[in-house]
Amino acid sequence: MRALVVYDSVYGNTEKVARAVAEGIAPLGEAKVVRAAEADVSEVRSIDLLFIGSPVHAGRPTEAVRGFVNSIPADVLGRIGVATFDTRMKVGLAKIFGYAGERMAKSLKERGANLLAGPEGFIVEGKKGPLREGELERAAGWAKRVAEAQKPRTSTA
Repeated sequence: MRALVVYDSVYGNTEKVARAVAEGIAPLGEAKVVRAAEADVSEVRSIDLLFIGSPVHAGRPTEAVRGFVNSIPADVLGRIGVATFDTRMKVGLAKIFGYAGERMAKSLKERGANLLAGPEGFIVEGKKGPLREGELERAAGWAKRVAEAQKPRTSTA
């Protein structure tokens, strides 16, 4: 299994989660981690699984992540497994605006993506972090479960 983890990060928290996601996938296959602004969308054609992560900014993913998501060819989205995640503060006001992971998942689904799991949110303590204790372990476990859901599909091809 080949996976690509694309992320953007402002304070480093989403990058840490992206790397934990890759660690969770590692026992099942190869995982490459790349910042959204540096991602080569052509790589999506050669993978089995795509994770996309962003911090939440006014309920949305960052501009770099939105640009990457919008550049993925629609014909590829239905052939790979996709999962989204975000880093967020646990505050009531954020619920009004929504979350980046949900917006990315909705956009990808509308374009024909094969979503393997609902969007996942990882909690940061305060605007700049750090991540809540245990979130990196939770991210690795979540990614492993998502990758395991994809594994039977790719191994029979």
